[in-house]
Amino acid sequence: MMDDFRREGLIITLDGPAGSGKSSTAKAVAKRLAFRHLDSGALYRALTLGLLRSGVLESDWEGLSEQNFANLDVDLQTTETGFHVLIGGEAVDSELRTARVTDSVSFVSSLAACRKSILELQRKAGKDGRLVADGRDMGTVIFPDAALKIYLVADLEERAIRRLREVGEDSPDDLRLAQQARALDTRDQSDSQRPISPLKMAEDAIELDTTRLAFDEQVQAIVDLAHRLTLF
Repeated sequence: MMDDFRREGLIITLDGPAGSGKSSTAKAVAKRLAFRHLDSGALYRALTLGLLRSGVLESDWEGLSEQNFANLDVDLQTTETGFHVLIGGEAVDSELRTARVTDSVSFVSSLAACRKSILELQRKAGKDGRLVADGRDMGTVIFPDAALKIYLVADLEERAIRRLREVGEDSPDDLRLAQQARALDTRDQSDSQRPISPLKMAEDAIELDTTRLAFDEQVQAIVDLAHRLTLF
């Protein structure tokens, strides 16, 4: 069901650690409110794909400039519900979740030049409002004046279960679950300790613990918060 919600100019941000359900939740909230959804992670994946295509040695990535990243020509194409991600005018959405991209995107997204190169592109996506944006620095850096900021959290084990479920592993054994939990913990440490746009909750954000919430419940909680913004 789509809610009758027409607050012009409104931006909602969803930040949080890996596996907290940001993208799926943001997409569902955007659908309920008839807003567009911006998945910032897709942009970093596109930059990673662009580097892999470019032939630049991975050992040289850390020394790349903001202009080098800009030259990869990553862009967004507006759709009714969100955005297609483009490289050189070519839609690359279907290529962003390959293992090769996934293995490298964490490092690429930690580079200051990379993050700076798409800062304005992300802000441009929100220029008309009516946007639900998810990532790790949406409420702190990209849209610091967003009307509603949500910080999603969940227990590490629950996040590991969700991440494995995403790749079709519905019944992992204890060893596999522990491996995934360690990988997420390592990513958490990397994201929160990087000098540029670290993962942290904005001072004016609302923390939402989704550990024991069904998916529909967490979506409804955010939709309810969005509606309260119209009650003056």
